[in-house]
Amino acid sequence: MVGKTETETRTHWQRFEVAFDYPVVFTEGLFRPENPAFADTLSRVEPNKRHRFAVFVDDGLLSAQPGLISAVENYARAHAERLELADTPVIVPGGEAIKQELHFVERMQRALYEQHIDRHSFAVAIGGGAVLDAAGLVASTTHRGVRHVRVPTTVLSQNDSGVGVKNGVNLFEQKNFVGAFAPPFAVLNDIEFIDSLQVRDRISGMAEAVKVALIRDGEFFVWMERHADDLATFARPAMAEMIARCAQLHMQQIGAGGDPFEMGSARPLDYGHWAAHKLEGLTRHHVRHGEAVAIGIALDSRYSVTSGHLSAGEDERICFLLEHLGFKLWHDALEQKTKDGRLAILQGLQDFREHLGGELTITLLNAVGTGVEVNDMDEGLVREGIAWLKRRYA
Repeated sequence: MVGKTETETRTHWQRFEVAFDYPVVFTEGLFRPENPAFADTLSRVEPNKRHRFAVFVDDGLLSAQPGLISAVENYARAHAERLELADTPVIVPGGEAIKQELHFVERMQRALYEQHIDRHSFAVAIGGGAVLDAAGLVASTTHRGVRHVRVPTTVLSQNDSGVGVKNGVNLFEQKNFVGAFAPPFAVLNDIEFIDSLQVRDRISGMAEAVKVALIRDGEFFVWMERHADDLATFARPAMAEMIARCAQLHMQQIGAGGDPFEMGSARPLDYGHWAAHKLEGLTRHHVRHGEAVAIGIALDSRYSVTSGHLSAGEDERICFLLEHLGFKLWHDALEQKTKDGRLAILQGLQDFREHLGGELTITLLNAVGTGVEVNDMDEGLVREGIAWLKRRYA
């Protein structure tokens, strides 16, 4: 045809890779002046300069350790040749409260702005997993990413969430709806923080250790069974070993699992979590994360048996350990119903799928220490599992 022109289409592909590495340090007395771990960590990339850092502190932690802010300030003075504390540490709400309102994120970002924290400075968060989640989101979005140092102070954050790459807060009643994958600059685990926790929080954090043992390391699960009395009484050597082994397994999955930023449909480290996340919401977070995970583990262990993946009796073995550690394996919210009469907990399956997209992918158990991924869940078997939990543990 006269006058016709052809449009040429060209595609240029760009590809690059970025390597991430960060230390996870296990220590005692992190902010004692004679302990160099904190100063050494901030100086590891640029050893010949003075490093500025801002600090956020969990208010729940501060109520248990009122001298913490003074300890941080004294530590900065003792290491003044390498460290500069930008301002008095900022106190932020602990627990799920900080993740429920976006104005806390804005408030933390304003603190970094006013303290002139740049991409060569540090945002240090000292607290439980929720505070680390929110602070990580703040750090990853301030100046498109400032160096973030996590100081986890709960069992749950030291052995699981604190050593990972996820950050986020809740929105629209969806857990971690707003967030980012951003590896920290470093993680500093101080076992002494565990001593000041309430009993309920010490118990709660052990759920993630049971979880990762079940899907990744049967020998670790057996170790927990053998040391259940020590763990149930919070003996420090057993707690320290449990935290370190659990953290290492999570780090191994993140570093070598092939999908650290969850680009696929699977969430292998979230065994027991589809029900746990929904249970947290149904109870308005009166059931804490670890407590909900324990119930989710019990439910999915029973489902693994009834669906033919796991040998009969292994569900009882798993539940026995959870109970021995101090977990309650029933909550009435498991029977809560929607307006159309459907069990509300079942919406957790759809929520779980939508969080990543793709097809539903749930981790079950083939054996203690071996997980298996499935792409559908029989709601009748889920209801049977709930009834089983009620008969035994209500």
